[in-house]
Amino acid sequence: MFEHAYLILAVIVVTFALAQFLKLTIELSMLVAAVVAAVVHTGGFPVRHLVEGAFTYYDVCLIFLTATFFMNLVKEAGGAAFIVRRIVIRFNKQRFVCLVLLSLVMLIPGALTGAGAVTVLILGAMVGTVLKYMGIPENRTVAIIFLCAAMSAAAPPVNLWAMMAAAGSNMPYVGFMSPLLVITVLGSLIAMFTLGWQGKAVNLEKALQELPQPPDRMNWFRVITPFAVFFILVIAGRIWPFQMPILGLPLMFLLSGLAMILLSPKRLPIIDIATNTIRQLIPLVGIMVVVGILIQIMALSGARGLISLKVVTLPLVVLFATLWLILPLSEGLVQYAVAPLLGVPLILLFNMKGLDPIIALSGMAVMWPLGDHLPPTAVVGRATVIELKYKGRYYRDFLKTTLIPELIILALATGYIVFSKELSFLVG
Repeated sequence: MFEHAYLILAVIVVTFALAQFLKLTIELSMLVAAVVAAVVHTGGFPVRHLVEGAFTYYDVCLIFLTATFFMNLVKEAGGAAFIVRRIVIRFNKQRFVCLVLLSLVMLIPGALTGAGAVTVLILGAMVGTVLKYMGIPENRTVAIIFLCAAMSAAAPPVNLWAMMAAAGSNMPYVGFMSPLLVITVLGSLIAMFTLGWQGKAVNLEKALQELPQPPDRMNWFRVITPFAVFFILVIAGRIWPFQMPILGLPLMFLLSGLAMILLSPKRLPIIDIATNTIRQLIPLVGIMVVVGILIQIMALSGARGLISLKVVTLPLVVLFATLWLILPLSEGLVQYAVAPLLGVPLILLFNMKGLDPIIALSGMAVMWPLGDHLPPTAVVGRATVIELKYKGRYYRDFLKTTLIPELIILALATGYIVFSKELSFLVG
């Protein structure tokens, strides 16, 4: 049994490495590895398991699509530009306040969509422009945008790593709001002030010339109301659980998007926005589909159980000392697949050892997106470099600049895991 599981695991690793060598995308590489492993295990082509695996994270993909569609509506209506310009106009002489508010605003797109790349696409260039006219060097600006995007992907209410790991361990995705909010806000502020504390007040005139101009009739009511609709629907379900129908996050995002369409000061090209949303998310949705297939085949063949066994038999001290390195590196290698693959056995182990599983998973769910600028995938890192038109060297300039704030955030997340029992009051 163990020999067969080792064989399947070796087939997956070799096939994935070969596919990467042949320059296939990360999604196709994982799909080919899963299919080859399935054929070796069954001696045939297990269509049922491939289809079942493809639909494992169907609900998560719906959240992806509807949340990103909502945020794109806000951007096209001029809401994102309005918020950034108002912050700069009001606090251009109060540098500390301006940086704090920009850090918090950067959390919103990823918090609602679960994707750091969405934060980069919606706010990256605008916030980068403001930071540039605060006298922050280009390499630090790009590093700040990436790290804030990583924290936004980990921020509640939608943290895909925590959702996938919780689903795999039969743990409800409940109680994560406060733990994730505390650590991601701290992480975002650490990134902003570690890299951006030196500089000057915003050069208001030059910043406003480069920032997009929102429609004249845009105001705070039009911007805030769609977000208020979303949070009211979420809160109403918790206050009146037996009276409020279960809408689900996708429908909530669509209703919030409808509010944005009705309140937009200009007519929105809804079909074009929806089409662009699909184009943006094809890689993300694709990887969610192939992750489901890969996990299904690994569970079927015993390879997933083998990994789980190896993880849960490690001493806690070894895990505490190495998770800060293993989790980001594994995220850079296979992206979201690491959440069900490593997250599930780790959560079961921590629960068995008496640690708080929600706090511990919150710490791990912040470590994973910090690896989204590492090879071979580097999805969010490359998106940041492209969006901000960064001309420096990727590895020697960009990655090196992110190192110090990343280590601080990783230490904070490790503390979450080690002292999860003492921090359980955050679950509320």
